Amino acid sequence: MASIVGWAKPWIFTTLVLSVSVLALYEYFAMALPGHPGEQALGMLFGSTVALLSVIPDLSDRELWLSLLLILSFTGYLFVGGSLQERLTRLAWMVLGGFYIGLLTPSWISLFRLPDGRRWVFFVLLVIVAGDTSGYLVGKRFGVKKLAPQISPAKTVAGAWAYTLGSVVAGAIAARSFLVAYPFLEITALALLLAGLGQLGDLFESLLKRVFAVKDSSALMPGHGGVLDRLDSLIFPAVFANAYLKVFHS
Repeated sequence: MASIVGWAKPWIFTTLVLSVSVLALYEYFAMALPGHPGEQALGMLFGSTVALLSVIPDLSDRELWLSLLLILSFTGYLFVGGSLQERLTRLAWMVLGGFYIGLLTPSWISLFRLPDGRRWVFFVLLVIVAGDTSGYLVGKRFGVKKLAPQISPAKTVAGAWAYTLGSVVAGAIAARSFLVAYPFLEITALALLLAGLGQLGDLFESLLKRVFAVKDSSALMPGHGGVLDRLDSLIFPAVFANAYLKVFHS
């Protein structure tokens, strides 16, 4: 992954992110709409279209196209089978998944396209991976008090603190190595915020899995779950980093 971030052509990175998004959409709709293969396919089409609309450079009236896509989706669910409440529930799951994955995940592409984008992509990946690894190791060894037992029984308070510390240390290393053009305190503070967002993203996906009554988003990677399980803690930080840089460093 580091070699792709550092040296691959932009279209390769874009293709990778979009491909991962499609796989995540497949896993999401398999969980959210079991027994409705036609609606799963429509959900994937909806989410993929949202993703494409979000990454086309200089697309005029982007919001209008997204609005039209929503209208088509709303209209379609007037004519599907099931009770009125079931239809509305399935529509809600489709819209949630389409925007959660289709709109938010391509923020990695927007981040990559910014000035120093490769450095920022690597920074966010480093911060989240360091935090995730630290949280897992410490939580598994020393974790006792549960962080959010109803949502994710395996998450502990000790693991959350270790996640935060690991992310901040990684941010400090980045500030002294490949982000030296930016203030040290700003980069470490940003790492702290990203650590919180990474954990919230992880908890959000865990909430979805609890509601859908599944352990993992899929069995694509035995012992590690699916693509969405690997992606969950990376989505919120990418969105925030992208917004932060556009506001304060554009």
